[in-house]
Amino acid sequence: MSTLPPISTVSVIGLPVAVTTYADAIDWIKAAARKADQAYAVEAANTHVASLSRHDKDFGEAMARFDLICPDGMPLVWSVNRQLPAPDQLTDRVYGPTLMLKSIEATQGEPDLKHFLFGGKESTLEKLQLRFSEDFPETSIAGAYSPPFGEWPEDEFDRICQKIRQSGANLVWVGLGCPKQEHWIAKHKDKLPPAVYFGIGAAFAFHAGEVKQAPAWVQKYGMEWLYRLCAEPRRLFKRYFTYNSLFVWYSLKEKVLKRADSRQ
Repeated sequence: MSTLPPISTVSVIGLPVAVTTYADAIDWIKAAARKADQAYAVEAANTHVASLSRHDKDFGEAMARFDLICPDGMPLVWSVNRQLPAPDQLTDRVYGPTLMLKSIEATQGEPDLKHFLFGGKESTLEKLQLRFSEDFPETSIAGAYSPPFGEWPEDEFDRICQKIRQSGANLVWVGLGCPKQEHWIAKHKDKLPPAVYFGIGAAFAFHAGEVKQAPAWVQKYGMEWLYRLCAEPRRLFKRYFTYNSLFVWYSLKEKVLKRADSRQ
């Protein structure tokens, strides 16, 4: 059985963030999908994910089950780079929606790598499948499933697993929203069909054209949260205020503790 490409990690307020690029992450993802010996969990983590994993014990335990945590937000990239020598520092983040597109593009003409879209509304999934079939005609989108709204019936997990198995997919994009998707992947990881499972959040809505992404220059300077806050202030104000503040607090606390340890 082949081994997975090694990727080093750096702790960012307790979260093991991968020191990786899009290309290296995709190499790891493709190798894990082909290994097909278990369910692997991949996350593109921003400040919300990092802060919540530190602040909420249950979510922290869920994230501990993930195999690859990419630096989605620029503040995480900056935190990683502060701990690395200049030659090893990252020059860009691994943004979840872009990782999804690049992964789908990278599997064109590779019939052993098949994608499954899980989560979101039926209409959203239809838009996604149409877009991907037009943009990446040689990539296999093997299936898609929109789960029931609200509380799921008792046999829903078995139904989901059956659909994934029947599709033959080994790359499963889970768009249930954070933190639901991370809890779902972590809780069921040992029972899920062998594949790579991605907690992908808002990527479905972005790629379906239902929500506009921030301009590239806004993303580069780590201000995407402000762009999205202006677009959806009622829904996002509490999240961004709370978890951005917590990220700053935990980062400063960690820095102070490291300085204290170095003086002893």
